Amino acid sequence: MIERHHVGQRMSQIVKHNGTIYLAGQVGHGDTVAEQTRDCLAKVDKLLEEAGSDREHILQAIIWMADMDRDFAEMNTVWDAWAPQGHAPARAAGEAKLATPDYLVEVIVTAAEKA
Repeated sequence: MIERHHVGQRMSQIVKHNGTIYLAGQVGHGDTVAEQTRDCLAKVDKLLEEAGSDREHILQAIIWMADMDRDFAEMNTVWDAWAPQGHAPARAAGEAKLATPDYLVEVIVTAAEKA
């Protein structure tokens, strides 16, 4: 069975299937990559809680940045403070043109449901 939450025309914010939770890419607000990353990760926390999971159950994270050379270290500072020690997910980070020039970072998460 596939379960979808916050379903829109273009995407669902949460899709659950066989104990795996897929979140849509989350973007944040703020003037700096640190502010946007904190906002993204707060949204991830909220969606994971709603879906029956948490950051200790994240399997994979994919992070896109508008300017990796400029923002990678700053984003990682926020990420490292947020990611639970001993529960780091598989992770990839890359540079991409995001949906609008205002977006500096986007975070995509796949997680397992809590048992």
